[in-house]
Amino acid sequence: MTPSAQAPEPIVYVNGEFAPESQAKISVFDHVILYGDGVYDTMCAWNYQVFKLEEHTDRLYESAHAIKLDIPLTKEDLKAVILETVRRNNLRNAYVKVIATRGVSAQPLMSPYNCTPGLIVFAVPYMSLVDSEDEESGIRMIVSSLRRIPNECLSTKIKSCNYLNHILMRMEANEAGADDAIELDMEGYVCEAPGYNVFMVKKGVIYTPRDNILEGITRQTVIELAEAAGVPVLDGRIQPFDLYNADEVFLSSTAGGIFAVAELDGRTIGNGKMGPLTKTIRDGYLALLESGNRSTPVHKP
Repeated sequence: MTPSAQAPEPIVYVNGEFAPESQAKISVFDHVILYGDGVYDTMCAWNYQVFKLEEHTDRLYESAHAIKLDIPLTKEDLKAVILETVRRNNLRNAYVKVIATRGVSAQPLMSPYNCTPGLIVFAVPYMSLVDSEDEESGIRMIVSSLRRIPNECLSTKIKSCNYLNHILMRMEANEAGADDAIELDMEGYVCEAPGYNVFMVKKGVIYTPRDNILEGITRQTVIELAEAAGVPVLDGRIQPFDLYNADEVFLSSTAGGIFAVAELDGRTIGNGKMGPLTKTIRDGYLALLESGNRSTPVHKP
């Protein structure tokens, strides 16, 4: 028997240098480790092209500006590093993450001042938060007993490296036998799910939460695809009751795209599998990725 070929070691960009994963390192005193003080963005490459690179880069810089973190590269230089990272890893389809850290200060204390900011970029083979068989059949979810951190405490528009709030909700769901959790705000309205935006379909109209959400790039793509297909999209307040009685519920995420929710809190959603509008949006999203119309080529012409 011939042993299978070992996958090449990923090449990672860290603070101005490219290095193999085993040699890439940041200081243990970086504030992103000590306090979760940093921001990030995730994007995908498809057919050697990075989808909506401009939008993802803009969102990263907006998050950084909101927390007074100076990213040590210009936008154009960072975009070049992102493309080079995918190129060096020779990935046709990739999951790409950019992390901007507060960096290291003279003393390992909480003060955010006089730090040297850090920057990490990596690209690995494309992966989804959802198993491929669940994309069609739909996932099982519960409404978490915890609550989304409100805007009064930390703007939900900031893509913060501190995901503990989301992680605890996902743990609660997994330990209850579900795939993931629906997150509510302090008033009991639907916000999002850990790593996803939420949509529901009722009588041919798509609804999505407006408040206390991360404004996802894939979420915006869903809205654009729906409008192009002549499907109305309304944003507003949604209760768990509305999700229980929806014709369809689906989620969107860079890691996985669009996929259906089949069950929530033991209640079957619609017919218990991917509905026709979800499929239309999902197929449109995949076609857009394949077309490269909103993507930046990794390899120069």
